[in-house]
Amino acid sequence: MAQAVSIQRLLNEFERLPGIGPKSAQRIVYWLLNRDPAQVKNLADAIIDVKDSVHFCRRCFNYAEDELCDICNSVEAGRRNASIICVVSEPRDITAIERTGEFNGSYHVLGGAISPMEGVGPDDLTIRELLQRLGSESVVEVMLATNPNVEGETTAIYLSRLIKPLGIKTTRLASGLPVGGDLEFADEVTLGRAIESRYEL
Repeated sequence: MAQAVSIQRLLNEFERLPGIGPKSAQRIVYWLLNRDPAQVKNLADAIIDVKDSVHFCRRCFNYAEDELCDICNSVEAGRRNASIICVVSEPRDITAIERTGEFNGSYHVLGGAISPMEGVGPDDLTIRELLQRLGSESVVEVMLATNPNVEGETTAIYLSRLIKPLGIKTTRLASGLPVGGDLEFADEVTLGRAIESRYEL
């Protein structure tokens, strides 16, 4: 049975989202069709608003609505430890680490990981900006929290070779995280233990 053009268009758009297949897209679209128009408008407005107002923090490249993200503002205000930087691949990794309650330093988001197979090299990441921070901020430790997969390990080794000659302690999350997994799917206890047991590279 053919769908109305507007319904099919919306189905197609939802199917583009990660983890949403045809059946999930259909459930969402029919759920929206049965909602109050004001409720649907609120959802649409929220999506447009987040796209218009959220950008990258000028210091750490986390998501932010102001010039600095909330975490960098806390560092500026002295509520977080400015001497340690946790380096992650994506902003969502910050959320995973923050859930553990084990880390109170600052962050730096690379915007991905080195992956020659996908054409991502060091120049495609915010490595230059990280090195600039290390030259201008009083950092004593860099904790490398890239994913425990081939790309994450490659990135961590590359960074450690750049950072260690600067005389800055370079650590890596300890075992406890599954190899080949993603930080965002790690539970708080496992990730918390990995932070506590990080090791120097």
